[in-house]
Parts: sequence; C-alpha cells; structure tokens
Amino acid sequence: MRRPRMMWLAWALLVAAPAGAQDIEAGRAKAQVCAACHGADGNSIAPEIPALAGQTWRYLYIQLRDFKEKRRSNPVMSPFAEPLSREDMINIANFYAAQKLKPSTFKVDDAKARLGQAKAQETLCTMCHLGGFLGQNEIPRVAGQNYEYIVLQLKAFKARTRTNDAGTMTSVAQTLSEADIENLGHFLTGLR
Repeated sequence: MRRPRMMWLAWALLVAAPAGAQDIEAGRAKAQVCAACHGADGNSIAPEIPALAGQTWRYLYIQLRDFKEKRRSNPVMSPFAEPLSREDMINIANFYAAQKLKPSTFKVDDAKARLGQAKAQETLCTMCHLGGFLGQNEIPRVAGQNYEYIVLQLKAFKARTRTNDAGTMTSVAQTLSEADIENLGHFLTGLR
C-alpha cells in the first residue's frame, strides 16, 4: 500500500524534529551548573574536560543518559546527571549543540598531526566520525576537541575503563600505541 505524499512529508518532519524542536533556552538554564567546568557556552575551561559546543545533540544526550544510568562513570559527572529527566538531557544537549566551538589554544605539533592523520586514515575513523571528523548522531564530533581530553578518552577505551561505545572504540583503541594516541590527539585538536 502506498502512503500519500503528505503522510511521507509529515513522517519526514517528525523524524527531523527532535533536535530543533527542543527548548534550547530551557537547556541553557539547566546547563548553568555545567558552566563551572564546560564553560557557559560549552567551550571548556580545562584541557582535560571536553568542549561540548557544536557537539552532536544525540551524542551529548546519550552520554548524559549513560552517566545517569551508570553505563559511563565519572565522579563529577555522574552525580550531576542522576537527577536529570529525559527532557532535561535533551534540552541540555540541544543547547550545547547550538553553540559555536572555539579554536583550541593547544600548540599542535605539525609532524605529529601528520602521523595522526595517517593513523586516522589507516583505522578508517571517518567511517563513523565522517569527513572533517564532525560526527553524526551518536558518534561525537572530535574535530577541534581538547587534546588532553582526546588522549584521556583513547587511553580509557584502550584500558577498557570506558566501555559505553558498543565496543567499536574499545576495539580500535586496542590497535593504538601510546605514540598513535598522542599523534591522533594532535591531528584531531588541530582540525577546525
């Protein structure tokens, strides 16, 4: 049975609606407590803390949900996520997704960045993170992310202390040396 054209249009609008239909101002209000670490606009104040500005809303929502449901653990984040409702998490995620990521002040080593780019190509990182490493849906934007945070997360995946990734990053990280992780950090942080 064929669906009328208007039904398809309504379905397409419904599928596209989640990110845009949420209350960004409610997210801004709920995210005020996050500003102490992540900055008022999602550009974090410490290099080991992730920049949230410009991140995919779906990835941010899933991370908040995983902290709340103890699939991902952090002594600072877990208590903040625990009282959040689903609507709160969606609104916060959409607020940060709507912000502009500022360029990192980290001094990228060009030689290490070239080696990191080669490793990213070898491990097919763009299959998930897409060209430009801007992310998609549940896959994070890693372009321009803080160097220290990238290194910490890759090491956590390698050590299997972070496992809320359905196994993909854990598997990839097993193939990375310490130098590979450092080089990838230089490459990804340097992307604009």
